[in-house]
Amino acid sequence: MAVIAYTLFVLATGFERLYELVVSTKHARIAFERGGQEFGQRHFPWMVALHTSLLVGAVAEVWLLDRPFIPWLGIPMLVIAVACQVGRYWVISALGWQWNTRVIVVPGAPRVRTGPYRFDWLRHPNYWIVAVEGVALPLVHSAWITAIAFSALNAILLWGFRIPSENRALERLT
Repeated sequence: MAVIAYTLFVLATGFERLYELVVSTKHARIAFERGGQEFGQRHFPWMVALHTSLLVGAVAEVWLLDRPFIPWLGIPMLVIAVACQVGRYWVISALGWQWNTRVIVVPGAPRVRTGPYRFDWLRHPNYWIVAVEGVALPLVHSAWITAIAFSALNAILLWGFRIPSENRALERLT
């Protein structure tokens, strides 16, 4: 029963991600209409593949390797995973039309200083949320291999490609 509930939770997360892609596409269109410039196009397909693999891998590991639901681990991880969703929408709300899953900067657009972006000490809050979620979501049902693999690959992708691309793009706003 716990395996089915977990699978449904991950599936719901997947549907939520599809909804985010619809919002992202709309926001990207707005950004391009306002003269937006895209950065980091080459790493974007790898990000899509990695995030898809997180969802597929977590469910596959639970089913194929018969991972147990461990309440003392799973319940706190579930709370954290849900809190990450709240955090994602805080980010999306703060960025408004400037939020999308790609790195698109509109020259002359104001730098966002609301929501989590008002804290100068918190750089790239969305990526911190994704990193935490990448551990919490698989560990809801003790899919530790997926949590480790996603975390390692996500760190490489973020620090090696995405964050440098985004930092270069954000320099254009100032």
